[in-house]
Amino acid sequence: KRIRTEHPSTGVVVLSQYVEEDYVFELLADGVSGLGYLLKERVSQLDELVHALQEVARGGSALDPKVVEALMARKANQSRSALLDLTDREREVLEAMAAGRNNAKIATVFGITERDVEMHIGSVFQKLNLIAESEVNRRVMAVLAFLKATS
Repeated sequence: KRIRTEHPSTGVVVLSQYVEEDYVFELLADGVSGLGYLLKERVSQLDELVHALQEVARGGSALDPKVVEALMARKANQSRSALLDLTDREREVLEAMAAGRNNAKIATVFGITERDVEMHIGSVFQKLNLIAESEVNRRVMAVLAFLKATS
């Protein structure tokens, strides 16, 4: 983290014995460009390590699949606990989204305006920490979090 702060253009590859989830999360919190986190046990071939170093040097990333798995599990756990923070109305709106209803239908079912529905959905996104990203549909991610938590 210190190297990234003092020399932001320098690529960093961490070799670790274990997936230190909190450390990985903090390290990657600002993005994965120019970063790698590999488990020593998984870098069995020199060419694997060289490939990871070259990828990071180009500004890409190299993450061990176990690291990605741990981060996904962490995100899922956060989403589950975040669902508990939803108001009853937010939970109802999310459930209606999961049923495939659009904003207009949700508004009609609950007797509220479409603007109210949009505000509830925005609050759900915020509470589930679903930031606007071009590669991710927040509505789909919210529904997936809901379905995962209720299954």
